[in-house]
Amino acid sequence: MDSYLKELLDTLNKIEIKLQVFGDTFSYDEGVDKLIDVFLQKKRTNKSIAFIGNGGSAAIAIHMTSDFLKNGKMKTISFYNPATLTCLGNDYSYDEVFSKQIDSIMREGDMLIAISSSGMSSNIVRAIECAHAKNVDVISFTGFDESNTSRVKSDISLYVPCHKYGIVESIHNLILQEIVDKIIEFG
Repeated sequence: MDSYLKELLDTLNKIEIKLQVFGDTFSYDEGVDKLIDVFLQKKRTNKSIAFIGNGGSAAIAIHMTSDFLKNGKMKTISFYNPATLTCLGNDYSYDEVFSKQIDSIMREGDMLIAISSSGMSSNIVRAIECAHAKNVDVISFTGFDESNTSRVKSDISLYVPCHKYGIVESIHNLILQEIVDKIIEFG
């Protein structure tokens, strides 16, 4: 087996999914089941879900926004309109391109999925803080250092213990795809 693929599979076995509120940490299978339950609860209560990220994580966020809408039949919000992003970046700062949209659009009980390999991007951290101020639930998908800011500030965190962007992003995408595929099964 290719060494890169072996590293990816080995990393999958070390994933931590933590419910910050209770301090419980789960293995891959148990944790993904908990995440599926959270997403299904949001679907049943007709809450909105927004996915955010930068770079490769933005590509995952955009992809998941459409997959959870079309395949998962869930209410999703996209924060990636180019005119809106450049307007907010210009008029405020890039650090606020997501938080300004969250403040205007999201409602109590909605859910923010913050995807960041490092978990340290200031615009992602600000978005998480803004979401909490509005009583929006936050799930982070991070990697690199286990005490990264996004992970620490999230209600639920999925942490990939790896410092390689490709592996971290691939696992984030894989797990989100698994969640939406399971949601399809539940109807």
